[in-house]
Order: sequence, then C-alpha cells, then structure tokens
Amino acid sequence: MTVRLTLLCAAAAAGRDVRFGGGALDERAVGEARAVAPSLPTGSVRRTGPSPSCRGTVEALGWRDAVVEPELRDVDMGGWDGRSLDEVAAAEPAALATWLSDPRSAPHGGESLADLCARVDAWLTQLPEDTGRLTAVVEQGVARAAVLCALSAPTGSFWRIDVPPLATVQLTGRAGRWNVRWAGPA
Repeated sequence: MTVRLTLLCAAAAAGRDVRFGGGALDERAVGEARAVAPSLPTGSVRRTGPSPSCRGTVEALGWRDAVVEPELRDVDMGGWDGRSLDEVAAAEPAALATWLSDPRSAPHGGESLADLCARVDAWLTQLPEDTGRLTAVVEQGVARAAVLCALSAPTGSFWRIDVPPLATVQLTGRAGRWNVRWAGPA
C-alpha cells in the first residue's frame, strides 16, 4: 500500500526577526492557517511537530486529534536557540558561516543539519506501509530534510530548498522509494 504523506509547513508570525527556535503565532498567522484548512487532505492521520508554531498551526486548523510526534521536531539549535540570525551573525560570524556551509557542523552545541536529516529519514522509514494518508504540520527544516531524504539528495543541498509558511510538500510511496510533489500554499 502507498503512503500519502502531506507535510504542511507551520505558519509564522509576520514582521518578526528570524529567530532560532521560533515562537507563538500572531493573529495574522492564525487567520492564514485557518484559511488553508479546507484545502488539506481529509481522512488523514494527523501528526505535528512539538514547537509552539506547529502546535499553534494545528490549533488554528481545528485539529483536535493531531498527535505530537517528537521525531518531527525542528533542528536543536543549542546555544543559539531564541537568538535572532542577526544576533548570531554579529557575535559569531565564523561559526554561523561554518554552520551554513557544512551540514555536519553544530557550532551552537545542538544538532547538525545532517543529524536532522538522519532523524527525519528514520521517521519516514518506520512509517508502516498501511499508514494510508498522513498529514503532519512541521517546521521548514523538517520539510527540507524530508525532501532531501525522498530524493536521496546530499545534505549540502539543504539550503537550496525553500518551503514558505503554510506551503505543502507531498510524498507518496514507502520507505526507500518516495516521490515528491510540490504544492503552493495550501
């Protein structure tokens, strides 16, 4: 049986500095998430990453049956968690440059992008073939990692995949054989 996995990138608050670790949604983001709800697959098993933006998106969608999936958490940013990209760039420019260019590095003391990709790949691999339709709200990094895994692409391609808030990525197949279908905002 084919697994039909839809990954919905979590909504994001507007006008905020890019911060590692994300945060709660504002009213605009909640409204945008509510607007996409009718376009999402019905009859799906529902999962969510544990972040505040994932849980806020799930709440806005009205999904009372979504189960938090720890393996779908965003990359652990260690000492950079809660800091803005600009703050890290000013304080640790060499470390940031290394992190952006080497997917095996973790100068922040957390998880490398390669580790994130391995975790997401392990989650995809363990999905039972009889899963059917599964929809999950995830952070951008998790969606990027899933696409890399599905395509067997190198982790160095991580930053070349852009997944905007509330965009969907669809994977069909099963462990070891996935097809990617890209959709715009849901």
